[in-house]
Amino acid sequence: MERSALVEAAEQLTRALDQIATLPATPRLRREEIKLQVALITPLMHVKGFAAPETKAVVERARLLIEHAEALGEPPEDPLLLFSVLAGVCAANYVAFKGDVMRELAAQFLALAEKQRATVPLMLGHRLVGMSLLCTGDIAEGRAHYDQALALYDPAEHRSLATRSGQYARVTVLFERSRALWMLGYPEAALADADQALSEARESGQAATLMDTLAVTNITRILCGNFATANAQFDELDVLADEKGALFWKAAGMAMQGWVLATTGKASDAVQMITSGLTAFRSTGATATIPSSLAYLARVAYAELYQFDDAWNCIGEAATAVETTKERWWEAEVHRVAGEIALKSPGPDAAKAEGYFERALAVALKQQAKSWELRAAMSMARLWRDQGKRDEARDLLAPVYNWFTEGFDTLDLKEAKALLDELHA
Repeated sequence: MERSALVEAAEQLTRALDQIATLPATPRLRREEIKLQVALITPLMHVKGFAAPETKAVVERARLLIEHAEALGEPPEDPLLLFSVLAGVCAANYVAFKGDVMRELAAQFLALAEKQRATVPLMLGHRLVGMSLLCTGDIAEGRAHYDQALALYDPAEHRSLATRSGQYARVTVLFERSRALWMLGYPEAALADADQALSEARESGQAATLMDTLAVTNITRILCGNFATANAQFDELDVLADEKGALFWKAAGMAMQGWVLATTGKASDAVQMITSGLTAFRSTGATATIPSSLAYLARVAYAELYQFDDAWNCIGEAATAVETTKERWWEAEVHRVAGEIALKSPGPDAAKAEGYFERALAVALKQQAKSWELRAAMSMARLWRDQGKRDEARDLLAPVYNWFTEGFDTLDLKEAKALLDELHA
């Protein structure tokens, strides 16, 4: 595990557990079995997937072993073992996205940590609550919990968690907060978090941390329009995932690399990359981020190829996933993309598009997601411009653009500035 030999670690831990099963049960052996069972969770997460059947079975077995030991009056000597299991359950419900369950589990984790008043579980609890809130649409509140997690981080105390959890906790909080900062309208701060996370992930020398960081920081880079950097990171992730036998990260990287292809005008390649990535991703039990992948597939890939039935099917599937799983952080963009498809389809329907753009604006306002609001405002402003309603277009877009205080060299803000200049001409 310390050497990031994930496949080999899982094999050796499994052999050890198989040997324990042949021995007479004693309190000492039961304690050893719990430690090994919990240790097995981490390599399986990164190799098989966080929500893969094999991983979930190991997590459940660890939970049952701890419950049995407590019933015998033999609670684990290390209280972090239980928190590791609970974190594994939360991770499975995030990756196989179940928003309501994830929020409830994260809140329970934090409540237990607050009861024990131990710094490490508290930091992990705030991180889990932050993630659950961010991805279900309470973005500002999620960011606040990430801030609290970072404030609690103590390098000396938390570095020992890395081998156990497979990730450096501070790095994880930084790259997750990066997504929140972009959505809330702070692109420069988002990129600063992404850069810092990647720098610390490289310094860690831990493959699992680096794979996770390469994948998630690229969401911020793509949203900011840093496509060349994103492609370089995806190439690095692909090589590392192959080297470590990490199907989960290879699949995640493939799907998101399709986002870059879609956004840079390579529609046919994007369709192939995203669909192949999604198939591999789903094979690990994962559904998280699927609404965002489907939105890219619909708007920039299928719509550019004039395959409108496929485009509408993708948007319908994305919207259904948002409502059923409660993965809402991309919700505004799903509505905006639906509006763009309505305008691009044969027999463009401006009224239908306007309705979608209005829903995108309403969702973004509710979520305080200024970057999504800017995109929706640009789409509506272009529609109104083309209808001759230039004043209305300018009056909608200008206040949103003028709210921003940073990130003016990122793609969306440059496009918004160019559109406003045109509307003022």
